[in-house]
Amino acid sequence: QVELVESGGGSVQRGGSLRLSCAASTRSFSNYNVGWFRQAPGKEREFVAAISRSGENTYYVDDSVKGRFTISRDNALNTVYLQMNSLKPEDTAIYYCAATQLTGAFSDYRLFTSWGQGTQVTVSS
Repeated sequence: QVELVESGGGSVQRGGSLRLSCAASTRSFSNYNVGWFRQAPGKEREFVAAISRSGENTYYVDDSVKGRFTISRDNALNTVYLQMNSLKPEDTAIYYCAATQLTGAFSDYRLFTSWGQGTQVTVSS
């Protein structure tokens, strides 16, 4: 288990940008694969993006975010980022980061063993 703290959420207009950060409490953060999920009101939790331990491999839910969102990490700072550009109202949700030492289908939230408290992202039209 590792403690995760998200930050960087806020309110922006359509087309705006935000960078979310996920800071981990462990110095061995490089041992964890990390994912970003989001949950909009009345909807199920949705996979957004994931990054492997070294940062070499990245994964995105589909073309709806690929090209607009970029996941990255700085293991020296024990932090993972989600850069979100060209935001749309449908991106409005609470965004959660999650970490796991397991490998598998990163789109499956059950793979992740540690979760942050979430950060709200609101995009207005």
